[in-house]
Amino acid sequence: MTDFQTPYGLIGRKLGHSISPEIHAALGNPHYSLYELEPDELAVFLSDTRLKALNVTIPYKIDVIPLCASLDPLAEAIGSVNTLVRQDDGTWKGYNTDAYGLRCMMRAGGLSFDGADVLVLGNGGVSQTIQAIAKLDGCKTLTVLDICGTEYSYDDLPRFYHSTTLIVNATPVGMYPNAGKSLVDLAQFPNLKGVADVIYNPARTAMLLQAKALGIPFAGGLTMLVAQAKRAAEHFFGQDIDDVRIAEIGAKMQADAENIVLIGMPGSGKSCIGDALEKLTGRPLVDLDAEIVQKAGKPIPEIFAESGEDGFRQIESEVVREHSAKRGVILVTGGGVITRPENEAPLRSNGRIYQICRPIDQLSREGRPLSIGADLDAMAAVRMPLYQKFADTAVENSSTPEAAAQEIWRDYCAYSRAEWAEFEYARHS
Repeated sequence: MTDFQTPYGLIGRKLGHSISPEIHAALGNPHYSLYELEPDELAVFLSDTRLKALNVTIPYKIDVIPLCASLDPLAEAIGSVNTLVRQDDGTWKGYNTDAYGLRCMMRAGGLSFDGADVLVLGNGGVSQTIQAIAKLDGCKTLTVLDICGTEYSYDDLPRFYHSTTLIVNATPVGMYPNAGKSLVDLAQFPNLKGVADVIYNPARTAMLLQAKALGIPFAGGLTMLVAQAKRAAEHFFGQDIDDVRIAEIGAKMQADAENIVLIGMPGSGKSCIGDALEKLTGRPLVDLDAEIVQKAGKPIPEIFAESGEDGFRQIESEVVREHSAKRGVILVTGGGVITRPENEAPLRSNGRIYQICRPIDQLSREGRPLSIGADLDAMAAVRMPLYQKFADTAVENSSTPEAAAQEIWRDYCAYSRAEWAEFEYARHS
């Protein structure tokens, strides 16, 4: 049985990647714990009178309802509870703060249910909230797909390609540690006007990355997570919290969690700049070439000699997937990481990508199997369009590594603030 730790916390079945304690600490409550429970433990755990208030996540948002003596009207109407507050008589009252978080997320992405033909993926607890709010906010039609086929199964997806204008993912598909997956191919929806995903880890799921590539407005789950936590904390302690805290906490959490990814030609100075960034920011540095050596158990020249470039690239892609799942690190890539398209999504899913630029005649060849004796001008002609496709921005390495690191860090911090400034605009509009 899960042991009592603090009076406040989050209950769910698997919580290894939850950042809720960080959010509640930022909201002024450091006494917040993660409680992983099996279904048969739920009722006994909630009977512990030392518990004062809890958030609820997968798969218990519906299961806790019979354990509540009373429900907030919105939670009752939705049929899903994600916040429990102990009453003076010792019973639980259930609330739904996901609804508030969902509306904040939609506004942040410039999305609206009003008049939309909505396709919801999944039919669990958070889906109940999405369905209810979609109806309350004036959707034109609402279709729910789930694996059990309660209404429609995923086999029915082609029936809704042309009619759907808004897709909301309410499933864990695409969440770490199984990032990179998506239930739908957005290219099949010719009239799609918006995409929302309740997942917050990674920051950009495969579905959202495709939406961005197709120029479709989208919204991710971090806004919803922070906003619902703010409203939950208000219920916990009976005190209002200014909505501006959503943007302040969201911006900081995004800046702390996302990775800084360095790409560029071999010898462009990525490693030196990475070292300088590590000293400047205090973030851990991950050299993907060093990780390849460790994974293969041999130096890179030996990998090339024994397995050729294809063998090396296969190991490299495995390492990219593994280490892109980390949070708040500096990832220094090899020069050819951009030659495999499948590397872009994991690097971008939770990172901001910087191309390090340096004149061809200043590139170092030492210790680089593909650079020794190569025509670097010809290599650059092939790779430059790929670097530009991967990169969010480019940085010239024309002075010192420290100067380049400072430029990257300024851009990174400004980028995080700018994204949440847009949320503030949407909140007041």
